[in-house]
Amino acid sequence: MINYLQKFWGGLFTILIGMRVTFKHMFVPAVTIQYPTVRPELPERERNRLYVNMDDCIGCDQCSRACPVSCIDIETVKSIPGEDLGKTSNGKKKALWVTKFDIDIAKCCYCELCVFPCPTDCIYMTDVYEFSEFERSSFIYDFVTLTKEEIEDKKKNFAEMQAKKEAEKAAAAKKSAAGGAEEKTTKKDEPGKEPDNEKDEK
Repeated sequence: MINYLQKFWGGLFTILIGMRVTFKHMFVPAVTIQYPTVRPELPERERNRLYVNMDDCIGCDQCSRACPVSCIDIETVKSIPGEDLGKTSNGKKKALWVTKFDIDIAKCCYCELCVFPCPTDCIYMTDVYEFSEFERSSFIYDFVTLTKEEIEDKKKNFAEMQAKKEAEKAAAAKKSAAGGAEEKTTKKDEPGKEPDNEKDEK
């Protein structure tokens, strides 16, 4: 009988410990936020959806390399001589056209590691936490400001510049080779000099 009572009170005491938080809230008035009319106050260092200011982006790819889940995809094209890409807000001159800057926010783990290595502070985390979608593809955010036609034009101009440089390089190499052969022929035909094979015969 004593053993039974000990087990009974032990079980009851365990239930009371487990229900302590529940009993506490039973006598405290509930405060409900009337969402979405009233929004919760977020902490100052809240980490949510990423944003990129393309006016300050120089296409250095630092953020993409720092991302542990590879959710940032960047492609760039070098500018040709004479093109003015402008400057960033901190005065850094741009040298690359950013033709692709996609962030798959569905992969993002909100670690903020991509923010710190950026030299121009163009990428940062916002307090936007409402970005639910019905399609997974809608979580890929495209931040590029160039149009498709402009992107193709930049790639074409760079390819033409590269082809022109290669042609000039090949022409210079050909000219150098021709000059070397001509110099060798001139030395061979100089008067007063005997060919090496004639000297050997003597």
